Amino acid sequence: MNSRIRASYAMGSLATGSFGTVPGLLLLPFLTDELAVPAAVAGVLVLLPKAWDVLLNPVAGRISDASRHPLGPRRPFLLRAGLALAVLFALMFLPPLFGSPWLDGGYVTALFLLCATAFAFFQVPFNAMTPELTADTGERTRLTAWRIAVLAVAILLSGAGAPLLRDAFDGYRAMGVAVGALIAVGVLSVYFGTKDAPVVRSTSAGMGYRELFAAVRGAPVFRVVFAGFVVQAVGIGTLLAGVDYVARVVLRDPGAQTLLFAAFVAPALVVMPLWRRAAARWGIRAGWLASTALFALALLGAALLPPTPVLVALVACCGMGYAGLQVFPITLLAEIISAEERRTGGTRAGAFSGVWTAGETLGLALGPGVFGLVLALGGYRAGADPATQPGSAATAITLGFSVLPAALVLATLPLLRRAQAPAASEPGE
Repeated sequence: MNSRIRASYAMGSLATGSFGTVPGLLLLPFLTDELAVPAAVAGVLVLLPKAWDVLLNPVAGRISDASRHPLGPRRPFLLRAGLALAVLFALMFLPPLFGSPWLDGGYVTALFLLCATAFAFFQVPFNAMTPELTADTGERTRLTAWRIAVLAVAILLSGAGAPLLRDAFDGYRAMGVAVGALIAVGVLSVYFGTKDAPVVRSTSAGMGYRELFAAVRGAPVFRVVFAGFVVQAVGIGTLLAGVDYVARVVLRDPGAQTLLFAAFVAPALVVMPLWRRAAARWGIRAGWLASTALFALALLGAALLPPTPVLVALVACCGMGYAGLQVFPITLLAEIISAEERRTGGTRAGAFSGVWTAGETLGLALGPGVFGLVLALGGYRAGADPATQPGSAATAITLGFSVLPAALVLATLPLLRRAQAPAASEPGE
């Protein structure tokens, strides 16, 4: 595979990274502070559209597997669903339209549901392309590393830039349009850039739900890796949901959000090659365990709210761990899919990618939902000035940003010890 195709495929992460990041960062504050929706209700509203994806993503995988489009089984989904996602995302962050928290909250929820639907039909085929572009384990690791590097850039651009645009233009509308445009750039890049990409095997008909459940039940390694990945996604989603609140309410410095987020994401660009070398030397499982420990320990240190320079350094260490939490599970997924296809002789890429994407989507949505409940328990007052929030709200924000996601990620360690790629494919084993 040449570098142009590798880079073009990786550019799809501009779309997945932007949509995976910005709602987790800003949709909850948009509901609570811009639209005055109560925190507990806002958390549920953020969760519901993503819960829909749990049912939809396997369907998207089945439809993608069964496609016989002359442009390829996956690429047409990327273009249509990706561009729909870009437009719907921009419309979601319109200012209050109805003057009622319930009606405006309902509008946002409906648009978020449509966004989640479009995203399912983009991300599932996008994930399924990895094992179809190459059968070589080393090339898959390189492809994944490129993809995660672009993902880190997308998260940095959207996560750090979105709050700046919101504050600079005194509202969310310009931010929504800008992030929608970034999603469109990623969609068009992966669609046109992979038009000459090889497909190393043909695609067969998609699975029904009964076959899908049987396939997952017959793949114990997939179940272990999937469970660990989803729980970690809940922790990551909880952390991201807390960044805006930490900056505005706890640190009393809205500009600190960009600094903290940049410190979280930028190190991923630096350590990505190091994690890849670690996987080659010690194995994917060992790398995943190490990155998990680094992520959690750094967050536990951040719970003490040390001086800002130390806090930024701890967040940077957390970001280094986050890079591993992304690259190692996705690499394992591609290996497991290939092993299952060799074992069964049938197509598994779309089906397993659909289940995987459903779990990731639900996990990242549960994070803001959980954080919304933490805010409610801490007495957070929706629509109130940050300076007037009670001390209990600041405490809840601090614990929800640090201790809770650390505990969730550490809870996966028993699962990660059982996460094993197929023996013939595991580097360093």
